[in-house]
Amino acid sequence: MATVPWKGPPQRFFNNLQPGEQPKIQQRRTIDYTGTVIKLQQNRVICRGPLDEQYIPPTPAGVLEMMPPAGYPTSPITSLCAKFVHVSNNKRRYPVNVVLWTPDGRRLLTGAQNGEFTLWNGQCFNFDSAVMAHEGHAIRAMTYNHNENWLITGDDTGSVKYWQSNFNHVKVIPAHREAVRGLSFSPTDLKFCSCSDDTTVKIWDFKKCVTEVTISGHGSDVKGVDWHPCKALLASASKDQSAKLWDPKTGKCVATVHGHKHTVGCVKWNNNGNWLLTGSRDQTCKVFDIRVMKVLSTYRGQNKEVTAVTWHPEHEELFVSGGQDGSLLHWVVGHDNPQAEARGAHEGPVWSLQFHPLGHLLCSGSNDCSAKFWCRNRPGEIPRDGGARGHGPVENASSGTRPTNTSFEPTDESMDDAGPSIPGIGLAHHPSTMVAHTAAHQYRPPPSSMHQPPHHQPPPGMTGGAPPQPAYHHQPPAMGGHVPPPMPPPGIPPSMRGAPPAQNV
Repeated sequence: MATVPWKGPPQRFFNNLQPGEQPKIQQRRTIDYTGTVIKLQQNRVICRGPLDEQYIPPTPAGVLEMMPPAGYPTSPITSLCAKFVHVSNNKRRYPVNVVLWTPDGRRLLTGAQNGEFTLWNGQCFNFDSAVMAHEGHAIRAMTYNHNENWLITGDDTGSVKYWQSNFNHVKVIPAHREAVRGLSFSPTDLKFCSCSDDTTVKIWDFKKCVTEVTISGHGSDVKGVDWHPCKALLASASKDQSAKLWDPKTGKCVATVHGHKHTVGCVKWNNNGNWLLTGSRDQTCKVFDIRVMKVLSTYRGQNKEVTAVTWHPEHEELFVSGGQDGSLLHWVVGHDNPQAEARGAHEGPVWSLQFHPLGHLLCSGSNDCSAKFWCRNRPGEIPRDGGARGHGPVENASSGTRPTNTSFEPTDESMDDAGPSIPGIGLAHHPSTMVAHTAAHQYRPPPSSMHQPPHHQPPPGMTGGAPPQPAYHHQPPAMGGHVPPPMPPPGIPPSMRGAPPAQNV
C-alpha cells in the first residue's frame, strides 16, 4: 500500500496569521474513561470483597491505577467531582435550564431558555449539534425512559413532547395550563408523571398519551416530582413548604413530609428506595427516611436557596446540591459538613445537576448561560477550584458561624510539611493546620546541662544501696522559648528536692 506524504496543516490554519507569526495550537482537555474501566475489569478477578480493594498511591503515577467510582464501592470520598474541567457556551447565549446525559454517556444534552437542544461531546466537551425543539419557549424538564428509547420534554407553555433517541420529534400533547416543572417515568416505562405551576400533578399513559389521574392536593405551585425507583409511589415538592407522597393508582395522598420553612424547590429519590432528598429556599437540604417518616439528617451550608440536587449513581450516600449563588456542595449522608465545595462555581443560580452514568463526571447548568463539567481530582493533587478541599470548613468555635471563604493557596513550605494526601481528593488536612500541628509537636533538644538527669545520693544515715529508681523520661519543652526545670526522680523527700546533690568525701 502506497503512503501519501504529509503536506502540512490545511491552509485555513494560516489565513488569519500575520507575516512571521506561528499558528497557535489549542489544547482541549479530554476525560477518557476507557482506561479506568479496563483497570476495573482486570481487578475484578482479585477483588472479591471490601477487604480486597486496592487503593491508589497519592502520587501522579497513581493515575494509571485509577478506576471508575464503581471500583470503590465503600469509599464515596473518591468520587467528589469538584475539579473544574470545561465550560460550554452556545454562540447564542441563553440560560441553561436543564442538563441531561444520554443513556450511553457519550453526549450531554442541554435545554435552554430559547427552546433549543444542544448536544456536547462527553469526552472532549466540544459542540456536536443543535436542534430548535420548542420554538422559542423555555425548556423546563427533560428525562429519558429506562429502556433508553424515548425522551420527553416540557416547556413554559405546558406542552410535553415525545422524541426518539435520534431526536426525531414524534408527538406533542397539551399537558398543563402553565409551565411544566418536572417529568419522571415509572419503573415499567408504561406511565409517566408531570407537575406544573398550575398546582397539579398528572399521571399519563405513555402509549395512549392520555391523562389517567389528576392530583390537586398541593396548595401552591408544584416545583418538582419524582417517581419511586421500584414502587408505585410519587414524591412531589411544592411552594406550600411541603413534600407529599402519592399513590399513582388512586391519586390519594399517602403522607405529607413537613420540615422546611420555605418553598421546597426540588425532590429526588435515592436508588435504595428508602431515602428522599429535598432542597428548599430555607437554604437547607433534608434526607427523609420513608420507613419511619422522619428526617434522617439536615444539611446546612448553602448561603442562599437550594435550587438543584442530585444523587450519585454509584454511591448511594453521596449527593450534590446547587445554590442560588452558583455554589456546588458535595455531601455524604452521616456527615454534617460538606466534603467538597466549589463556591462561585457559576455566576448565576444553578438550575440543573446530573452525574455521568459512570459517576466520574458532573455537569451543571446555570442561569449564566453556560454548562460546566467537573471531574475527580488526580491522586495527590492539591485542589485549587473554589474551596474544594476534601473536608468540610471548620466552624468558628466562638461564634458558631461558617467561614465565608475557605480557599487557600499553599506555599512551598506548607506543601513540604503537609505530607502525603488522600488519593483522589488532595490533602487530608488543611496545610496551615498541619504546619501548626507539626511545629507544636516538634521535639526540641534540651540544653547541654540537662542531657543527663541529676545524680542524687541517699540521705545520711541510710544503709545499703538506694532503692532502684524508675527510668527517667525527659519531657520536651513547651513552645515560647521557656525551658522548664527537669522533674526529679520519684522517691526523693520534699526537703531535699531543692538542695544540691551531696558530694562524696
